[in-house]
Amino acid sequence: MTRKSSVFDMIGPVMIGPSSSHTAGVVRIARAAVRVLGGIPDEAVITFYNSFARTYEGHGSDKAIIGGLLDFKTDDVRIKQSFELAEERGFIYQFKSIGNASVYHPNTIKLNLNRAGRKVEVIGESLGGGVINIKSIDGFSADFSAQEHTLIIKADDVSGAIAFITSILAQEKANIATMSVSRKGKREVACHVIEMDSGLNPITIKYLESITWIHELIYIPDIDL
Repeated sequence: MTRKSSVFDMIGPVMIGPSSSHTAGVVRIARAAVRVLGGIPDEAVITFYNSFARTYEGHGSDKAIIGGLLDFKTDDVRIKQSFELAEERGFIYQFKSIGNASVYHPNTIKLNLNRAGRKVEVIGESLGGGVINIKSIDGFSADFSAQEHTLIIKADDVSGAIAFITSILAQEKANIATMSVSRKGKREVACHVIEMDSGLNPITIKYLESITWIHELIYIPDIDL
């Protein structure tokens, strides 16, 4: 999916660090992943690809990703001390780098996170100006910006699932900005990723979670990543 950037994206966000792609975008990828995980991780394996793999230490992407995983915003001065703060928290992490992965965007990060036994894999791309794309979650295509209210549903690949989910959102008058569905095989689990202009009521989220063929629901409100 190709996303258009506004002039404000090109100017870039208020941030700590020398580069919007290598610091602000990195922080936002991490903060989006924290919300997918459901909280700050206990452990992380962080893989930098391509351009990131060659520059992540010099451009401060290493401190930025740890700061983001601690849920610091892009302008939080604590990013500079993120290593020390992670150590104080007991947060265990490992960096890896792969410099030549042609299948990935030049500025790609893979996060394998663990929080109290819950594990997720998030792959994110830093597109410039602080703009990000969450490319995949647990091997499912995702392609969302984390700039809208985002609903992620893992469910059985059953007939009528899309119509049912969208009808529930329509009752809330939640206007869908983008929607994608990914599956690993016919009649296997499918992952629905829906970006909306407005948020959802907690009762609607609980209702969707109660549906027997829905295995997991992640709701990411419209927040300042």
